[in-house]
Amino acid sequence: MRLHDRVALITGAAAGIGAGVARRFAREGASLWLCDIDGAACAALADALHHSHGVAVQTSACDVTVQDQVLATVQAAIAHFGRVDILVNNAWGRRPGQRGYAAVQDLQTEDVDWAMDMAPKAALWAMQAVQPGMRARGWGRIINMCSLNGVNAHPYTGDYNMAKEALRTLTRTAAREWAADGICCNAICPGAATEAYRQFAKANPDNAAQLLRLNPMGRMGDPENDIGSVALFLASDDCRYLTGNTLFVDGGSHINGVPWLPQTKA
Repeated sequence: MRLHDRVALITGAAAGIGAGVARRFAREGASLWLCDIDGAACAALADALHHSHGVAVQTSACDVTVQDQVLATVQAAIAHFGRVDILVNNAWGRRPGQRGYAAVQDLQTEDVDWAMDMAPKAALWAMQAVQPGMRARGWGRIINMCSLNGVNAHPYTGDYNMAKEALRTLTRTAAREWAADGICCNAICPGAATEAYRQFAKANPDNAAQLLRLNPMGRMGDPENDIGSVALFLASDDCRYLTGNTLFVDGGSHINGVPWLPQTKA
């Protein structure tokens, strides 16, 4: 019960890594505020977690590309629980109507703008909203989900790469500025068997098989027990002296590089 006296806010919590982190935190007794653009799915997860673990869980529908919705979500969580101790910025989604993978010369401005709103700007808004309370209490944990795609500059995902690397440098900057206030800010670059990964593997089976062959552990991570467990450490008192770091929770795939090369449509 390492989080039994903590309140965590998780964005993009309805499925995938966000849901996995929520499940792991619930097992450790955290009170949770879960938000997602899919409010119904978020509410269903909250109901399951409450019945399985007896934790307090609240939810809200939130489009993190809209600043007012992000701020309203944080304010609602603080009003209900009295504080937010742990912030997990996990939300991600492609722009409605966006085309598939694109080379740099074909990137569309609207897709880049969307990606920047979705990752670094949404995280910044939430971080700014929780920081005063964390500073006043002298304790806070911020966990931002980044990506090896950006670190390795994987081809054909330039908008995503830019957004996730911007989020990573935001994490490091906040870690530097807020360390004296007891706020630890860290990034996770995960490799997990999410719905997004399964869609990629279905469309690119040969590339997906190659990725697994070069993964030292030979598998994609479990959102709850692999990614969620590392997030748990970063959210806990044990993470008191770790800040500004990027943890590659990917079974070792980053060690020798990842041969990401999805098929593109002309």
